[in-house]
Amino acid sequence: MTRQLIIERTLKIINQLPEEKAEEISDFADFVLKRYEEQLLIAGIQKITTEGMCFDFLNSEEDIYTADDIKEVYNG
Repeated sequence: MTRQLIIERTLKIINQLPEEKAEEISDFADFVLKRYEEQLLIAGIQKITTEGMCFDFLNSEEDIYTADDIKEVYNG
């Protein structure tokens, strides 16, 4: 089913419902849209941080501690 057919079908159904039920659908649509926008925002932030060079300094940082610095070994 195409996007346009989904919209038309949904509108037909909404037009048959009482106002309070149509309002529930509107609220749900708002919820879905906000969740989708948040997912896009998170994906954009992840892309920026992985492709950006803002954390590259961590790759060139020398190790401060080694295994020899361990005083007690956990044998869980």
